[in-house]
Amino acid sequence: MLQKLKTRVVKKNTNPEWNDDLTLTIQDPSLPVKLAVYDKDTFNLDDKMGDAKFDIGPFVEAVKMRLKDLPSGTIIRKIQPSRENCLSGESCIVWSNDKVVQDMFLRLRNVESGEIRLQLEWVDIPGSRGL
Repeated sequence: MLQKLKTRVVKKNTNPEWNDDLTLTIQDPSLPVKLAVYDKDTFNLDDKMGDAKFDIGPFVEAVKMRLKDLPSGTIIRKIQPSRENCLSGESCIVWSNDKVVQDMFLRLRNVESGEIRLQLEWVDIPGSRGL
């Protein structure tokens, strides 16, 4: 099942910051998460500004470890940039305040330059199947 999530539009800004929280259901952790960035146009089709993808699998595997009682800031795993991902630098999966989180910077593809910063955090949703 393809999920599409949208952030709010940031107007008149060449270096936008969204700080939006989006919830994505992970059904197949072997599939990459794909992102696309668009420039909102009022009268024409929106212009694609670039795209990126990343592997959610290592993050899901860290969640499945069911860690507890670790000091906040403990690095669980480090992910290196490669041709298979759009990471612009090393990304660490970390135990932080009793949660698994991952910060990452993704290089946008199919554009001259551009980068997106994401923070992943696992959220257990009541009534969901879980892992």
